[in-house]
Amino acid sequence: MSNALTDLLKTRDWLLTDGATGTTLFNMGLTSGDAPEMWNETESDKIRALYSGAVDAGSDIFLTNTFGGNASRLKLHGAEKRAGELSRMGAEIGREIADKAGRTVVVAGSMGPTGEIMAPMGPLTHEIAVEIFHDQAEGLKAGGADVLWAETISAPEELRAVAEAAALADMPWCVTMSFDTAGRTMMGTTSGEMTRIIGKLAHQPVAYGANCGVGSSDLIRTLMGFGKGSGPLIAKGNAGIPKYHDGHIHYNGTPELMADYAVLARNAGATIIGGCCGTTPDHLRAMRAALESTPRGPAAPLAEVAERLGGFSSDSDGTDGKGPTRDRTSRRRARV
Repeated sequence: MSNALTDLLKTRDWLLTDGATGTTLFNMGLTSGDAPEMWNETESDKIRALYSGAVDAGSDIFLTNTFGGNASRLKLHGAEKRAGELSRMGAEIGREIADKAGRTVVVAGSMGPTGEIMAPMGPLTHEIAVEIFHDQAEGLKAGGADVLWAETISAPEELRAVAEAAALADMPWCVTMSFDTAGRTMMGTTSGEMTRIIGKLAHQPVAYGANCGVGSSDLIRTLMGFGKGSGPLIAKGNAGIPKYHDGHIHYNGTPELMADYAVLARNAGATIIGGCCGTTPDHLRAMRAALESTPRGPAAPLAEVAERLGGFSSDSDGTDGKGPTRDRTSRRRARV
């Protein structure tokens, strides 16, 4: 399937994607508990500024303000019937910014998890999950998104539902899972298992990988655990570790640290590199400059990764059989 992302990948050996949506929107006045997707309608100029910040910092790809834009998440705000509409609006603003960039910039339609536990452990069936994701996918497609981008996924069942929804929408797609529990996702999936799951899908993603999680060092270790898969790898690590200060969450990762992380991620096998929680345009500019000026090298040993980016959050990377396998609790998360 030819599309803007695969065409761009043919001409480059690395691409820079964007940073955190939530960090930027909270700085613009978004209140905790509000649905960011509503701003696609009510604060469209701020969403334009969000997207433009990434493009101006050098991002080749940016994600739309639609992470929580599925019916399950919007139901918490009484807006479940507007999932397709709000996603379309987010993509339309993105298309406008990308088309004015003066270079090829890919609009990636962000699709976060439903926030529900899927069957057989929970009430959300595969069929309903596919319907939820398909509704959002069609909205993103109508708004002009180049590719669907599922992120912060924890459960294999939800990953498979997104894949089917992308196929129904006849859209290329990417997917990242969040590995934050001793090298595993909240639902127990390891990086190696994700590669095996991806390999069995009928509708293959353009790229897959990891986002969010704990710190940037953990994400590099996860990246090394993917092994040889069927497509380019994505790395979107957090800008350091969150600290609570003066009533707000702050991430301690400097632009210099994220620049180092970007080069380490590329050397560890990532083709699409960006930031997640706490990553600002200043971080992105430093990351782009480092990727452009630093020659590709071999993957750094894990001891060197820890020395340069900070220690790992656990002894296990999830691939050694240690650590938890399933957590039956549900959590909701956003890229902050």
